[in-house]
Order: sequence, then C-alpha cells, then structure tokens
Amino acid sequence: MKTFVWMSIAAAALTILGCNLDGKYTLGGTLTGLMGQGLVLEDNSGNSLSLSSNGEFVFSGSIGNGDAYSVTVATQPSNPAQTCTVHNGSGTIDKANIVNVLVSCTQPGRFAYVANQGSNDLSAYLINSSTGLLTPIAGSPFASQGTTPVSLTVDPNGLFLYVVDNASNDVSVYSIDNSTGQLAAVGVPAATGTGPLALAVDPTDTFLFVANFGSNSVSAYTIDNSTGLLTELSGSPFAVGSEPTSLKIDPSGNFLYVTNFGSADVSVIAIDVATGTLSAVSGSPFGAGAGALSITFNPAGTFAYVANETAATISEYSVNASTGGLTAVSGSPLATGSSPESLAVNPIGSYLYAANVTSQNDVTAFSIAPTTGALTAVSGSAVGAGTFPINIVLDASGLLAYVANEDSNDISVYTINTTTGTLTPAAGSPFAAGSQPRSIAID
Repeated sequence: MKTFVWMSIAAAALTILGCNLDGKYTLGGTLTGLMGQGLVLEDNSGNSLSLSSNGEFVFSGSIGNGDAYSVTVATQPSNPAQTCTVHNGSGTIDKANIVNVLVSCTQPGRFAYVANQGSNDLSAYLINSSTGLLTPIAGSPFASQGTTPVSLTVDPNGLFLYVVDNASNDVSVYSIDNSTGQLAAVGVPAATGTGPLALAVDPTDTFLFVANFGSNSVSAYTIDNSTGLLTELSGSPFAVGSEPTSLKIDPSGNFLYVTNFGSADVSVIAIDVATGTLSAVSGSPFGAGAGALSITFNPAGTFAYVANETAATISEYSVNASTGGLTAVSGSPLATGSSPESLAVNPIGSYLYAANVTSQNDVTAFSIAPTTGALTAVSGSAVGAGTFPINIVLDASGLLAYVANEDSNDISVYTINTTTGTLTPAAGSPFAAGSQPRSIAID
C-alpha cells in the first residue's frame, strides 16, 4: 500500500511538471522573413542565439518554473539590412515549454503586386526603395489562374503570392523569383466558399484564412512551406457575420479579426496555433459602423481600427491581448466626412492613413495617441489619389505608401514625412495598372 501511494504521488508530481523531471523548460518560437546574415537573439540579456534560417528555433539551456523570460534582438541582420521585431517575447514560465515567440524580419519593399479584377491579371513591379518609382517586371502583367482576382498577399517569408479569385471561388498560388520578382503559377487553385474577398497568412507562415462574402464564412488552410500549396483544415469553413469583407491577424498571431459589412460588426476568432482551428471568443461579434469594410492594428497590437464605408466613420478600439476582445476608445467612432475604404498604420504606430472614396478620392493622415489609441486628423494632410482609391498599404520602411485606384486603373505612390505624417506624391505617380486594380501587396 505504501509503495502504491508513493508511486501515485510521484506520478502526480510528474504530471504537474509536464513530465519534466528537473522542472526546467525550453524557450523557443518561429522566425520568418530572414534574408540577411548575423541575426542574434538574446534572452534576459544573457543567453544568446544566432539564427541563419527561417523556421522554428529553441534557445540552448533551460528555464526554471516561475522564472521570467524576455527575448530581444541583440544584433539585426545585414546583407541585406533588415529590421526584426519580437512578439510574445516576454512572460513567466508556467510548467510548460514556451513555443510561441514570434520573430518577424522585414526590409524595404523590393516588388509590388496588384490584383486587377477587370483584366483578370496580376501586375508586378520593381520598387525603387528611395523614390517609390514602380517599374513593370518583365512578363507583367501575369495571367490569373482564377477568375476575377480581388485580393492578394505575400507570405511572411517572401516566397509565395496568394491571390483570392472572387468569381471562380478559389485561392491561386504563385512562386516569387527572389531575384526578378517574376511570378509562376503553382499547382491547382484551392477551393473557397462563395464570393471570397480577402485573405491573410498567420505570422508563423503556417495557416492561411479567406473571408467568403457570399457564404458568410472563413475558410482555413495549412500551408506547405516548401511548395506553397494549401490544404483545407478539417471543420473549415467557419461561420462568421453577414458579408465578411476583410480579415486581419493580430501581431501576436493568436486571433483572427473579420469585418462583416452586412452586420456592421467584427468577428473575433481565437486561432489554435497548433492546428489552425478557429473558435469565437467571448463577446464576439463586436459592434462597428455601417458598412464595416477593413481592419488594421498598430504594430504592438494594442489598438485596432475599422473603416466603416457606409457610416463614413472609423471605429477605434483597445485590444485585450489575453482574450482578443475589443473595447471602443472614448470618442469612437470618429466621423471622417468621407467613405473610408482601407486603413494602414505606419511601422512605429504614430500615424494611421485612410483611403477615402466618394467625392474626396484622397488619402488622409491621422495621428494616434500613444496611450489611448484615439485618432486626430492631421491638419492639411489630405492628398489626392486616383478615382476610387480602394486599398492602401505602407512599405515596411514606413517611408512609402501605395494606393490602388480601382476606377482610374492606376497606382498612386507617396513619400511619407515621418515627423509630420504627411504624404507627398512620388515622382512619376500614378503608375498604370490593369483594369480595376483592387488590391496591392509589397514583398
């Protein structure tokens, strides 16, 4: 009897320690976007780790239960120069290994890609990182695999371009030539729900999600990192609100946010980082304005903003990092006097930019209050765009902005004054695109 009791107690102890005999745990995560050399991470200003390739990483040594950890970038990559940022990098060990530290590396944009829904093709450009000048890549425009391409994104490692095809209800995959930026179709497009409009890849480059406007759902896929091909997850598609138009994953990679145009709200969905399975968080959906069309975050993921096209407002929220829940900021929603279509925040989180349609056809800058997230329009910042500016993206450097103008069939490019937040049209802007350019992505 005594032996049995002792063994039971021992077994319980092993369970409490997660089958870890010495009560020590490992610290690791995922690195994406690395192209340069010499990246060094550091934990608690002592334990260093040099990394030379993307993928999973683990620090040497171990950390005791109850001990704090803090991962920082000790040395940024060079050749080419890059900026790497850390998310989920600090906390306290709680009887489990840490596997969700995210390190993302970026550099000034090299290539720009545009989905032209009217001409059923993809424009591709070389970017002059100093001036923003766009030069068509040899072979551009590239024929679309599917019908009516409306949205596109580059995976975090810059290897593949994913394109949502609205009329053929699928996602096409293209490999990106690292030297030239040229595109080559990969495999057969993956089926989606009805009328897909937008897509997003999670920060670990593991999962891809698609908003299906016609079937009020989100399709979910795993990504084969070697081929770029997609496999739909069990249980997909997942139900969301009415007429989902866009989606965004928070910087930590834990939650998926979906703007629902028809129900004027935002669905917030927890992502199982191991399986990609989706589940609605408590309180979801969260109210937005009429015609909720797009969503973006500040770089820290502490504030979120929604463009409400019909209401001509921007909804402002603080984000609960633990639950993913949204709480309206005091004074939200902010009246814009125009119909915002698309939003983007600069890399240091000081300014938000809104592409506005209706009679304005312009881009407006807003300063972001660092403690509350509240927006204030920057006086005199509105700058003209083409006709029906439908999508805005910023270069990772924070020095250039790109806007797809759907009805004037071109791309407006702006240089950004990082002190005042104001935009100035780049020399040669706008640049010709295909028919009805709807979305732009930077690699």
